[in-house]
Amino acid sequence: MLNPEETAFLEANGYLDLGVLLSAEEVKKINERLDELREQEGETAGAELMDSKYIRHPKEEGADRLADLVNKGEVFDIFYTHPRVLAGVGAVLSSGFKLSSLNYRAAKPGKGLQKLHVDFGNSVPKGEYKVCNSIWLLDDFTELNGPTRIVPGTHHSKNLPGELLEDPFAPHPDEIKITAPAGSVFIFNSHVWHGGTQNLTDRDRRSIHSYFCALDQPQQIDQQRYITEETKRRIGSEGMRILNVS
Repeated sequence: MLNPEETAFLEANGYLDLGVLLSAEEVKKINERLDELREQEGETAGAELMDSKYIRHPKEEGADRLADLVNKGEVFDIFYTHPRVLAGVGAVLSSGFKLSSLNYRAAKPGKGLQKLHVDFGNSVPKGEYKVCNSIWLLDDFTELNGPTRIVPGTHHSKNLPGELLEDPFAPHPDEIKITAPAGSVFIFNSHVWHGGTQNLTDRDRRSIHSYFCALDQPQQIDQQRYITEETKRRIGSEGMRILNVS
């Protein structure tokens, strides 16, 4: 779970390092399964995002995507059931939450730069947050391979980045970059200003995002529509509650 110091840091800064939650062997198995899915799905990889009304950028140039990982293997169950992650999400979305989507993103060499953005259409009053994300590092995140950047404290802003920044793609003087070993997990309030940076290496920078929303918000991926009987049997009643499916 989270201790009081962690909870206070998350509230003040809008993000929190949860530490290494995956072993090296777990990371290896996850990446192997992702490689299989990328080969199987080919050009249709991430097609579930194209079918969603609630994805702003369903096709991102310079990044590989996979979607609906909930239904693509037991190896992905931990991403939306780990107690530390759920505790962090609960600290942000205190009125209740559900999984919105479980997706893979890999920044390609020379690519991956995103403008600073938030994952909601407008600013919200302090404490009335609607979205929260976790990023699971499947490679070491370094200064050079396109780590996520965050501007701490900006979830308290009454403005969106596009309203204040002349160039949302440019480095922000207060931004920090998430750098940590593979297997680490960071949680961040999705109202904090954030974005991917350019991958300056010759290898993909891989991660999975388990993205949560408040109970009164639509899911990016309609979990009830996609859920399979095999997944239901595997995850049980608690997993189904998190997915908000019956």
